[in-house]
Amino acid sequence: MNDIVNIDGSMLEGGGQILRTATALSAILSVPIRVFNIRAKRKPQGLRQQHLTAVKAVASLSNAYVENLLVGSTEIVFKPKQIKGGSYNIDVHTAGSVTLVLQALMPVAVFANDSVVVKIKGGTNVPMSPPIEYLQEVLLPLLKVLGINTQVKLLRYGFYPKGGGIVQTHIEPTKNIYPINITEDFTVKRVFGIAYSSRLPQNIVERMGKTARNILAREGFDVNIETLSLQPTDPLCAVSPGCGISIFAESLNGLRMGANSLGELGKPAEKVAEEASKTLIEQIRIGAPIDKHLGDQLIIWISLADGFSKIRVSEYTLHTATCIELCKMIANAEFKVYGNIGDRDVTIECRGIGIKSLSSSTSSSS
Repeated sequence: MNDIVNIDGSMLEGGGQILRTATALSAILSVPIRVFNIRAKRKPQGLRQQHLTAVKAVASLSNAYVENLLVGSTEIVFKPKQIKGGSYNIDVHTAGSVTLVLQALMPVAVFANDSVVVKIKGGTNVPMSPPIEYLQEVLLPLLKVLGINTQVKLLRYGFYPKGGGIVQTHIEPTKNIYPINITEDFTVKRVFGIAYSSRLPQNIVERMGKTARNILAREGFDVNIETLSLQPTDPLCAVSPGCGISIFAESLNGLRMGANSLGELGKPAEKVAEEASKTLIEQIRIGAPIDKHLGDQLIIWISLADGFSKIRVSEYTLHTATCIELCKMIANAEFKVYGNIGDRDVTIECRGIGIKSLSSSTSSSS
């Protein structure tokens, strides 16, 4: 287990996800890694600030030694030690995504020797990443089924370009991650969501909410869209003006899927709501119970679970394929995928390695 694992950072998805997943697995399993060609296919190659912050966060939790941890680096070496609980403050220093940092941090924190409390400052609702509501409403409830007890509280929104959002997360350690079997058709029980804005006129959230309700009601769904128009006197109000909508569907079995869209300068509120609504409808129509974003977020968890998991995803994405490859390389988890990248309604099977506790994870030879 002490042999270093070499990972080509340009493989498959080729972005920051490789770094986040690889360092998380490295910390959990006490496997040193070398990641090279980091973001080689991206326009500024190498580490950006938000990737650096995620690696720093995992390194802090696991007392890791890290080489070349600098903005622009195209290669790092990560050598973890013991994962420890406690309180941590993390600042992305940009509008970089808080939720992507949490994706790297949470799997590591559940194997700490004590509870982990993390306050993260950055972007809570920014492009190319899940909004904070998605973690709260979709990911965390499902993680509870796997035996993971995590709370995420939004203290302040953070939008592009200034960020400044604040999220506090409390993660309890676990001794075992349970496998899951989620393959049944997704039958909608209800649809709910929130249209939110900061430092903008109230009519924007009202228009987003009305548009979403109308589109989803035409599909026959029971819809409840809340509106939240924040001004500077409200503690939740972001530093930068911004808006968006997050919409969720809940199945008869209590599973959830989500879709979101963010406002942009010159983009009508109605268009924002239409994008999120149509994305959610498309996901629902496929019939699979796990949406395409939740699919890739679950891979690391089921690879560590104690037993056989089977999930059915609405789309087998490049991100999901990348996570699977990393879990095979670093954790030696076994996967079988019934489809190809880009296919819809794909079943994924995984034989997890059964990490049960901090002590067993640091001595296992899986």
